[in-house]
Amino acid sequence: MTAPVQTDDVVIARAPAKINLHLGVGPLRSDGYHELATVFCALSLTDELVAVEAERLRITTTGEGAADVPEGPTNLACRAASMLAERAGIAPEVELSVRKQIPVAAGLAGGSADAAAALVACDALWQTGAGRDDLVQIAAALGSDVVFSLTGGLALGTGRGELLSPVLAAGRWHWVLAVADGGLSTKDVYAELDRLRDGRDVERTLELPDDLMNALRSRDTAALGAALHNDMEPAAFSLKPALRRTKAAGLDEGASGALLCGSGPTMAFLARGEKQAVDLAARISGLGVCRTVRTAHGPVQGARVVG
Repeated sequence: MTAPVQTDDVVIARAPAKINLHLGVGPLRSDGYHELATVFCALSLTDELVAVEAERLRITTTGEGAADVPEGPTNLACRAASMLAERAGIAPEVELSVRKQIPVAAGLAGGSADAAAALVACDALWQTGAGRDDLVQIAAALGSDVVFSLTGGLALGTGRGELLSPVLAAGRWHWVLAVADGGLSTKDVYAELDRLRDGRDVERTLELPDDLMNALRSRDTAALGAALHNDMEPAAFSLKPALRRTKAAGLDEGASGALLCGSGPTMAFLARGEKQAVDLAARISGLGVCRTVRTAHGPVQGARVVG
C-alpha cells in the first residue's frame, strides 16, 4: 500500500445482499469453521454507506432493522474501517452512516455488505492506495461473506467460503425473499446441523453442484429451481418449524424453486421473470407466512463507490 493522502471528501458506497444458490456444509475443521462448497449470487437489494472525515470513528444506522444493529467497535463496518486504517498507518477518523435496506439477521449478509461498503468507501476517502488483494485480505479476516460482498456477481466459494472463483453465466434471475419474524443465530444453526448429523459422513455434500452450474449457463429456470440446495435447511427448520410452511406456501403459489438463505431465516423463491416475482411477492405477503417480502434480481456487482 502506498502512503495515504487524506481528503475532506464525502464518499458514498453501496454493497449487495447475497443468497447461496447451493450451500454444502462439510465437517467441522480444526480452526472451528465448517468446510463449505457454495455458490453465491449477489442481489440488487443493497445497503448504502456514507463515509465522511471525523475526529474519531463512529457509526449511525437507519432503515430496516437499525435498532438491532450493534454500535461501536463490534460493528462489522467499524471493524473494517479500523483494519484498513491500521494497514494504511493512519487513525480511523471517520463517521460512517449506514442506510439499511437489507433485513438484519436474515441470512442475506447485510452486516458483511456494510463491511465491504466501508472498505471501499474508506479506501476512497483516505486515498490509501490499497489494491484489490489488500481489501480482500482484510475482508477475509472479517468474515467469509465480506469477501463475496466485495466481488459480487456469481461465484463458487470453497474453504470456509472465502476462496472464490467466478461463475461465468449470463442473464438475470428474479427472486422473492420471504423474511421471517425474528432471526436465527448462525452459531445455533450450525450446532443443530452437527447434532442432527450425529457424526455421520458428510463429505459427499461438498461435491461441485454440476446440475446447478449447467442450469445457470443454459438459463433454464426450471432446472435451476430443481437444483437449489442448502444443507442448513433441516437445522433451521428444526429450530424454526414455521419455515417449512413458508417454503411450502411459496412453492404452492408457483415459485420455480425455493431454498433457505444462508443460515436463515429468510426463504428465497425463484420466479420466472420480473412480473411473476411481483405477483408472487404479493400472494406470499397475503398468506401471513412471513414478516415481510422483498423482490430482487441478480447477479449484480459487488461493493462500489457511487458518489
